[in-house]
Amino acid sequence: MRIMTSIIAGAAVLMALTSAHAAETADTFKAAYEKAEAANKKAGELRNQWTTTVAALTGAKKAADEGSFDSATALAKKAEALANASIAQTEREVKLWPDAVIR
Repeated sequence: MRIMTSIIAGAAVLMALTSAHAAETADTFKAAYEKAEAANKKAGELRNQWTTTVAALTGAKKAADEGSFDSATALAKKAEALANASIAQTEREVKLWPDAVIR
């Protein structure tokens, strides 16, 4: 149940992030991308990087290279949200796994 709640909350955050329509610039993209990369690096250190995060980062970089900073920034924010969700999952599972062990 907790996992489903986390997934639903994550989806709501993603929708909120991607629905904002502001004229994004290269600077806002760069800031968002750096935050996403930092979160993804932390997820990697925890050995729980999601492939969807990598795909979002790749898409963000491609969109930025094409000059579409609105899409690039939205994808970078999505990647950050996914990376943060993977970090939260790891932290939650570290605490909960003993309950799943048969004794």
